[in-house]
Amino acid sequence: MKISAWIGAAAAAIGSALLPACDLVNLPEIKPGITRAAEVRARLGEPGFEHHNADGSVTWEYTRQPAGVHCYMITIGSDQIVTAIEQALNQANYGRVREGASKEEIRRLLGAPGSKTVYNNLQEEVWEWRIEGAIPIEESYFMVHFDTDKQRVKKTSSRVAMRG
Repeated sequence: MKISAWIGAAAAAIGSALLPACDLVNLPEIKPGITRAAEVRARLGEPGFEHHNADGSVTWEYTRQPAGVHCYMITIGSDQIVTAIEQALNQANYGRVREGASKEEIRRLLGAPGSKTVYNNLQEEVWEWRIEGAIPIEESYFMVHFDTDKQRVKKTSSRVAMRG
């Protein structure tokens, strides 16, 4: 491996590890009704995706997948002021996933998954998010299973893996 490639990989790994720490500093400073879009970009960088809403607002997606357990959805009004901040990976949103929903609807609800795996024998594509576990020694995951023919939600599932 070339040294420049090694340095780049190391910088990316360090950056991923520091994102949660940056969130602890930056997110409390983003206040609905006060903070402007430019300040959100300055604090958190470019969003991973922009969801355009029917009312003219836009929701910026800041996922911390696959290593983190958060996905922040920050809604910016047409006046460029933050109107809402939500941590999308939560029990209420998991309960909103319905059979027949599209991939776009799930992406809008939960953000980008940490992984996507196709199981041809089951005719499924499974999106997986790492989520907060009930206890610190657990790694918990929430999965949405899509029918590969219809491209719609078939079911959801979850799993827990013990760490260490």
